[in-house]
Amino acid sequence: MDEKDLKMLKELTDAKGVPGNEKQVREVFVRYAEKSADSITYDGLGSVIAKHVGDKTGPKVLFAGHLDEVGFMVTAITDEGFIKFQTLGGWWSQVMLAQQVEITTARNKVLHGVIGCKPPHVLTADVRNKAYDIQDMFIDIGASSKEEALSWGVKPGDMVTPYIEFKRLNDSKFLLAKAWDNRIGTAVALKVLENIAEEGHPNKAFSVGNVQEEVGLRGAKTATYTVDPDIAFALDTGTAGDTPGMTAKEADSKLGKGPQIIIYDASMVAHKGLRDFVVGVAEELGIPFQYTVIAGGGTDAGSQHVTRNGIPSLAITVATRYLHSHTSVIHEDDYLNTVKLVTEVVKRLDSKTVEKIRMN
Repeated sequence: MDEKDLKMLKELTDAKGVPGNEKQVREVFVRYAEKSADSITYDGLGSVIAKHVGDKTGPKVLFAGHLDEVGFMVTAITDEGFIKFQTLGGWWSQVMLAQQVEITTARNKVLHGVIGCKPPHVLTADVRNKAYDIQDMFIDIGASSKEEALSWGVKPGDMVTPYIEFKRLNDSKFLLAKAWDNRIGTAVALKVLENIAEEGHPNKAFSVGNVQEEVGLRGAKTATYTVDPDIAFALDTGTAGDTPGMTAKEADSKLGKGPQIIIYDASMVAHKGLRDFVVGVAEELGIPFQYTVIAGGGTDAGSQHVTRNGIPSLAITVATRYLHSHTSVIHEDDYLNTVKLVTEVVKRLDSKTVEKIRMN
């Protein structure tokens, strides 16, 4: 991977953006998209839509990542200056305690903190031996009182995001960061836009950054309705099954083995014609890929495919370890191969091909 791509990935993952507060990430998206897009517009919720026309008579093809990451929202400040919070997106309490976070105030001041709870020394054996209740956790920012925390600018509604340093794991191709879910899908959408603008394509392409995916696929509803595409793709992350203790029944994808093609998840059954077309392109070009089933989750394709009168949709994802935590890991080859596959798919979606896909 070249330094340009690494820089983009770092900027995207360093940006802070929980559901309903995606401005920082959207600004990064726009900065990269405007180099290739013919126009940039927004829907009413804040999703960003970068359009590039290859053939003005061609079909409309949408490919979207979501801008938001799982995080938290400040809900209250105790008299002692500790911060109470609400989770945004799915969190498992086991991965939260003693983790560092950052609170972004209304004036964009960033305050550092750590998630705390009662020490184990005072807990009963019964409490110690089960997952700690998120409602009993708090954030310690070093304030000595509610008044001091307020003077620093903290107030209910402020965004709280995980804190971690982006880095390559030693000399490997594994990349560690927060928010790969779903800044890696956002990066794919931006890179595909850049590629097709340079190489040409037989359609009207829309590279989209959706908001509020982690709280119900919300931005995908409004952005897809706005574009009204003929074909739609969700670019996201998927569960990796290559760590100790995982079984093939739980997840069988491996990092470094190519993009995941989601054939079924809890929000959508993949469109047969579109699925077969994408698989055919991958096989033709020798791009590695993995079939994946996610029985307990979904992607923005779940909203895309039921927009207006129905849109053939497919989720193409990057396998990720330690999803919905402060630390997640991807493999750079999976990013590069996902970009390659989606670029080649979009370049082949002319009017005749789209009509054939929609009839299957």
